[in-house]
Amino acid sequence: MPSVLAAYRRLAGWPAGRWLFSRLVCLKAPYFSSIAPRIVVLEPGRGIATLRHRRAVTNHIGTVHAIALCNLAEFVGGLTCDVSIPPTMRWIPKGMTVAYLKKAAGTMRATATPAFPPRESKEGYDLPFEVVVENPAGEAVFTASIRMWVTPKKP
Repeated sequence: MPSVLAAYRRLAGWPAGRWLFSRLVCLKAPYFSSIAPRIVVLEPGRGIATLRHRRAVTNHIGTVHAIALCNLAEFVGGLTCDVSIPPTMRWIPKGMTVAYLKKAAGTMRATATPAFPPRESKEGYDLPFEVVVENPAGEAVFTASIRMWVTPKKP
C-alpha cells in the first residue's frame, strides 16, 4: 500500500489530481465528506487545505459553521501529521483546543504545521500541530492546536 505522501505526489500532478486525492481521503474517513475539503499542499512539516463557503457548511448567521472549521483543521492536521512523522510511527488525535477569532466568510484556507519536528521514538509522545484558518483577505479567523499521540507501529 503506498504511503499517503506517495499517493498525494502521484495524483497532484494530474488535472484534478488534488481534488481526487481529497475525495479518496474522504472515502477512507467519511465524516470529512460533510465539508468537501480540498488539499492544496501536502509535504512533511506543512499542509494546506481549503473549504468552500457554501450552504452545507453555513450556520444560522450566514458564516462558515464553527464545527466545519474544526473538521477542516482535523483534516489538514491529520494529513500533515501522517506525512511528517517517521514511517515507523503512527498517530491518533488526542485533543484539540480552538479559538474563534472572527466571523468566517468566503473560502477558508487552513495551514497546519507541527509545533516541533517529529521524531522516531520507542515510546509514545504528544506532537501538537498548529492550524491557522484564514479568510480570503488573509486574516486569521480560527486557530486550533491539535495534540496528536504518536507511537511506534506494532511489528
